[in-house]
Amino acid sequence: MRVLWRSVAGAVTGLALAAAAFSAATAAEMKGKIYYLVPTLLDEFQTGSIDAITKFMAEVGYEVVALDGQNQSTTQLNQIDDVINLKPSAVILAAVDFDAAKTGIEKMRAAGIPVMIFDRQITSTPSDFTSVAGTVEIGYVAADSISGLLKEKYAGTVKGKVLQILGDPGDPYTLDIQKGFEEKMKAFPEVTIITQPAMQWAADAAGSIASDRLLTDPDIDLIFVHAAHLAVAVAAVLEAKGKKPGEIMLVSSNGAPVGLDLIRKGWEQVEVEQPMFAQAAALAMFADKVVNKQEIKAGSYDVTGLPSTLTIEAWGPNIKIPGAAITKDNVDDPKFWGNLKPPSDPIKAVE
Repeated sequence: MRVLWRSVAGAVTGLALAAAAFSAATAAEMKGKIYYLVPTLLDEFQTGSIDAITKFMAEVGYEVVALDGQNQSTTQLNQIDDVINLKPSAVILAAVDFDAAKTGIEKMRAAGIPVMIFDRQITSTPSDFTSVAGTVEIGYVAADSISGLLKEKYAGTVKGKVLQILGDPGDPYTLDIQKGFEEKMKAFPEVTIITQPAMQWAADAAGSIASDRLLTDPDIDLIFVHAAHLAVAVAAVLEAKGKKPGEIMLVSSNGAPVGLDLIRKGWEQVEVEQPMFAQAAALAMFADKVVNKQEIKAGSYDVTGLPSTLTIEAWGPNIKIPGAAITKDNVDDPKFWGNLKPPSDPIKAVE
């Protein structure tokens, strides 16, 4: 359950959401308040991340308030200015625009507020901790899956035509997936890849791209979209055009519930999961060290059972968590966040 929090003296604008998973008495015992600046509430990954981060942070002693940037960088930058005045223990930032966010990060850190980066890696300026999926590696996994599907279709030969629908090109998440996917697909010169972006991650834009491209390129074998909510729009287009599930193959990345449902219905063949639960858990594991400005050491860490690598980069400590391919054979595995079963074992802070 999420409840609306009022901003202090009206200072914070926008939607403020937080889980009501703890009582007022428990909240009083919290170590501090952390603001989570979420880019949008338009897809299940973002809404799910609020619940996960709130749950895991509560387990290590922090209250979380989430603010919706409404997919507008100016809105998010205004929220940053407001949050600075509230002097929270830390801020978690999933940027609407990673270039525009640079100034905001620098303002928060100059004010003594530690900044943790979630999901959308920012390398242009230092931050205090970054928790991301291996997004280039997601592209590799997608390439392996797609080349396998094409090989199966064409009796041992990897060939055909792929329509790749990106998210917004201002988001490094989609650019990294594209980089990994196209890098690995270079090994298959008989595969033609057509690439177009769905601006602002809009599902209707993805649907329009698919519809238009199927008119100009009716021989498309497979459509690869960079988020499951885009796959829903594409599947609807395929069905409207009289296609049967699997006739034009569909692959997506991020592991949202709608993507898993499309696999169960046969419209989608592979969903490459972005390990959202683990990404959120990593923030909680290192929250004490970030808030107290303690040293974070590079090395290998177990994050909800996933072997993850923490490195010290020019922009600060960076933990990268691996994803996995979801198919009809493993779609019901509870470890995937799209099945909405967060880990039951409490998160423990790194000492």
